[in-house]
Amino acid sequence: MMDRRRLITAGTCAGIAWPFGLLDPVAAQISGNAFIVSGFPAGGMGDLVSRPLAEKLRGRYAANVLVESKVGAGGRLAVEFVKRAAPDGLTILQIPASIMVLYPHIYRSLAYDPLTDFMPVTATATYTYSFTASTALPADIRTVAEFVAWARANPAKSSYGIPATGSSLHFAGMMLRRAAGIEFTAVPYRGGAPLLTDMLAGAIPVSFNVIGEVAPHVRAGKLRCLAVTSPQRSPFLPEAPTMVEQGFADIALQEWLGWFFPARTPTAIVQRLNDLVREGLQDPAFVASLANGALQPRYTTPEEFATVLRQDYERWVPIVRDTGFSATD
Repeated sequence: MMDRRRLITAGTCAGIAWPFGLLDPVAAQISGNAFIVSGFPAGGMGDLVSRPLAEKLRGRYAANVLVESKVGAGGRLAVEFVKRAAPDGLTILQIPASIMVLYPHIYRSLAYDPLTDFMPVTATATYTYSFTASTALPADIRTVAEFVAWARANPAKSSYGIPATGSSLHFAGMMLRRAAGIEFTAVPYRGGAPLLTDMLAGAIPVSFNVIGEVAPHVRAGKLRCLAVTSPQRSPFLPEAPTMVEQGFADIALQEWLGWFFPARTPTAIVQRLNDLVREGLQDPAFVASLANGALQPRYTTPEEFATVLRQDYERWVPIVRDTGFSATD
């Protein structure tokens, strides 16, 4: 399907009045429709970034910019697909940090190398996690220290929900278990939605969640946020202290969404897309729409993003080693 779509060239679109006028000289080199490829189903958090930016890029970067999901293997199928794509600027990967910087350390064999198979374009947004309590946890427990004391007294009940095995949310719980010296069993779900359903029903005492999923329920008093995992407090739950504030200095996890091209994509195309994304991230209406999903815009140059990628990649090495965790393919 992708190959057939690429046969639709910019010349086919002659006579259509694109909203931003004619393509500029660099964009004119990109002959055909461009695709932002996501590893997750439509309607998720990533759409808050990809779809508005696709609209802003249409007619400026390429004649048309579409969003396409390649779902499977926890996002890895999308990464592998883009790796194999032609380095012509038509295929853009949108992917969360963990799939590029954590997965290489927990899967024995991956079909991609994030440091050599891709051209970093830019980060686009950041989001953080909530350590969340349900009604299954006694109502007087309001801090991580109080939870740790409860977990020591109730090891058989000390479990936490996660949306996926091997995710950074999973590792947040393993890091807490190791730092606090408690029994703490991960209960994996098939995504954030079923986990949230069980949390609201009080079926599991605590969980690690993307903050945007739980913030409305925390504000409504249906769930409690014991901590956030970002280095600083979240503007979306400013009353919730960080894990760092509560004595867990190593549990400072914040995820980015990033855009990548296949390796060997011309640097002029990389820079052109980076410039246009920077403009989009400065749009107040776009920033406001991101906030609805508890996302914050984040812009980097391609060079800065390459540095972030490598630093985050290396940061996970000792964390994974200390937990002893490995995933099955």
